[in-house]
Amino acid sequence: METIAEQSAVFPKLNVDEEPELGATEIESMCMNCQENGITRLLLTQIPFYKEVVIMSFSCEHCGYENNEIQPGGEIAPKGIKICTQIETARDLNRRVIKSDFSSVRIEQLDFEIPAQSQKGEVTTVEGIIDRVVRGLEQDQPVRRIQHPEAAGQIDEFIANLQSLKDLRKPFTLTISDISGNSYVENPKAPQADPATTITHFQRTKEENHLLGIFSHDEVDDKTPDAKLEPVPEEVDKLLKPIVDGAWPLEELHGEVLQFQTHCPECSAGCDTNMKLTTIPHFKEVVIMATVCENCGLRTNEVKPGGGIEERGVKIEVTVRGRIDFARDVLKSESCELQIRELECEVGAGALGGRFTTVEGLLVAMREQLVESTGMFMDSNDAETRERMDRFFGQLDAAIAGEKKLTIVLDDPTGNSYVQSLNDDGTPDEALRIIRYHRSFEQNEELGLNDMKTENYGEEGLAKENGSGDS
Repeated sequence: METIAEQSAVFPKLNVDEEPELGATEIESMCMNCQENGITRLLLTQIPFYKEVVIMSFSCEHCGYENNEIQPGGEIAPKGIKICTQIETARDLNRRVIKSDFSSVRIEQLDFEIPAQSQKGEVTTVEGIIDRVVRGLEQDQPVRRIQHPEAAGQIDEFIANLQSLKDLRKPFTLTISDISGNSYVENPKAPQADPATTITHFQRTKEENHLLGIFSHDEVDDKTPDAKLEPVPEEVDKLLKPIVDGAWPLEELHGEVLQFQTHCPECSAGCDTNMKLTTIPHFKEVVIMATVCENCGLRTNEVKPGGGIEERGVKIEVTVRGRIDFARDVLKSESCELQIRELECEVGAGALGGRFTTVEGLLVAMREQLVESTGMFMDSNDAETRERMDRFFGQLDAAIAGEKKLTIVLDDPTGNSYVQSLNDDGTPDEALRIIRYHRSFEQNEELGLNDMKTENYGEEGLAKENGSGDS
């Protein structure tokens, strides 16, 4: 009888209890310090609430040299990220930091910057970043004091300034800018908002995309003008097929479940994603996508708005008074931020993704993701952090059980989020408050709307063509 072995996950989750089961690959490699052979250990794992990573650790038994690096193993983020953190206390120096190869680190008060790609990616702390810079500057100081004493004196003075940062006589600002979007700074007040950290996302330029190895189809075609794609038979190309004109009327598309092949986000095994276009009463059309993995049993659902971005953003406040409010339907888009006032808890826009669920389902999903995110370093957290998280989860569990009154706030600048009203007769729902507002310039910039031209967008190109033809 044939038996089919289960496909193991390519990036298993990082879990302290199951760490002995994670298989590390050992490779013999040359030590860059003494040129003898050492051992490099590679571990492919998934950091909860972050992404897939490749952790590399090198050690040399001859000279004792050690080196640790981290490389992102998943997809490059759609946007770059800039993280500005105010360092004021000793706890801030212990903030955990994940930085990639493409991260530039800047300390504003010293006008000092570590350029991107000058250091390898690593998991460290704010203090660890300063110590690594100091070690790098001190490395050639003995020789420099003999050959260039004046430069060595200036470097000694700068090292003293770096070391004084750890004394925290004055607060300083640490800024990490990463075009790959794969950097992270710990929030010691989680799940509350971090008042000392400002996170902004930005669109990459064409040059930055090229640095990451990202090219558009037009750019690839320009480099290979003579290359032609061979036609793929329809029975082979199962993912994308051209739809024959008139084959799928809109009425039939609403009732049809479409299916396409994809890979499981947990174990990377092949699976199918079901997609359906449906209409939410009193709201708009949405696209619901559900994935079920037969290999690991993962079940996910995601919701995308069927229309475009609304003219105004929406802020929805719903008061959860008991079990009746738990049954409200909720559509949360990817750009929607979630806040629970009584628990002083804020969840960012990308944390829970887009989903169509209920109020109860939203609270349960938020709890699951917070457990994963705090479980990443729970064994090394200080007693104060563990006590705060235990107290928070106790209050959240009481709210999910219906023992605590809550006010949930959904803030969506795209206007594509929705909470069901319990009054079908059109009368106001006392527990539901909906506020429409005009987006700020920064919100439009985040959504890419400031540079978007929706009217007469063809005239500019036509004018250029006419101008070039006249000349």
